[in-house]
Amino acid sequence: MALSAAPLKVCIVGSGNWGSAVAKIIGSNVKKLQKFASTVKMWVFEENINGRKLTDIINNEHENVKYLPGYKLPDNVFIHKVCDEITGRVPKKALGITLIKGIDEGPEGLKLISDIIREKMGIDISVLMGANIANEVAAEKFCETTIGSKILENGLLFKELLQTPNFRITVVDDADTVELCGALKNIVAVGAGFCDGLCCGDNTKAAVIRLGLMEMIAFARIFCKGQVSTATFLESCGVADLITTCYGGRNRRVAEAFVKTGKSIEELEQEMLNGQKLQGPQTSAEVYRILKQKGMLEKFPLFTAVYQICYEGKPVREMISCLQSHPEHI
Repeated sequence: MALSAAPLKVCIVGSGNWGSAVAKIIGSNVKKLQKFASTVKMWVFEENINGRKLTDIINNEHENVKYLPGYKLPDNVFIHKVCDEITGRVPKKALGITLIKGIDEGPEGLKLISDIIREKMGIDISVLMGANIANEVAAEKFCETTIGSKILENGLLFKELLQTPNFRITVVDDADTVELCGALKNIVAVGAGFCDGLCCGDNTKAAVIRLGLMEMIAFARIFCKGQVSTATFLESCGVADLITTCYGGRNRRVAEAFVKTGKSIEELEQEMLNGQKLQGPQTSAEVYRILKQKGMLEKFPLFTAVYQICYEGKPVREMISCLQSHPEHI
């Protein structure tokens, strides 16, 4: 989003389920706010849907029929084919916000998606994470979310762009913790899905959520070198997103099917996710490698068990023994 001249131009990179839901909000808001340009451009990975280009369908019918069917996008949101190389084409005065819930493994350990974008593009990046199931946001059901921004005024600008009466935003400066919450809660949701697959009941799932939250806080303290506000975990990006994802969301759903069908995660992704990828198992693998490198696997039994069940053939029932032996303090 360029700051060099008013009105500010808005571009959305990505047009999956969540990107399309956010486009619906932004498209409506910019029509009412003079600060922002009235046309929103959206970059998309081109796909063919029954012989028609997805970009053409969205531009002409204003509906993402693949990733957010049933919801009309505002007529001021236009799709462009995704640029192979965005780097070097974005002004240095631009501001970005990432809604990607994941992490990457860098040469020195864990790498946040925001850091990758920040380094490649040379612009300030905020993050948005919260209890936000895309279809419910698109249906304008009330929910909260959290923006983390190292430069608070940038976070407040994105709040102005994105907030609606039914999409309530809190801005905090603990940006790395906000982003870690968005990634790590997906590991816990896989554990919750395993519990559902085993028909363990709500008490057991509540234990998974509590112990998973403990591991999230402990991991954040290691990664952020202690500079973590516990209050951030009480924002929407923390406990609220964790609960939502452990009761709804694709990670829980696929993990339950993993137990009941005996199929691999890869098979279930293809069958159940309409071309989208599962974040939880992949994040557990990245976290596992980092914890193993630091010799800290035993301090994170839930994270470790999720990885071993997904990728090393560990029996799902051992999830329960991991809960039984979980340390009281991490």
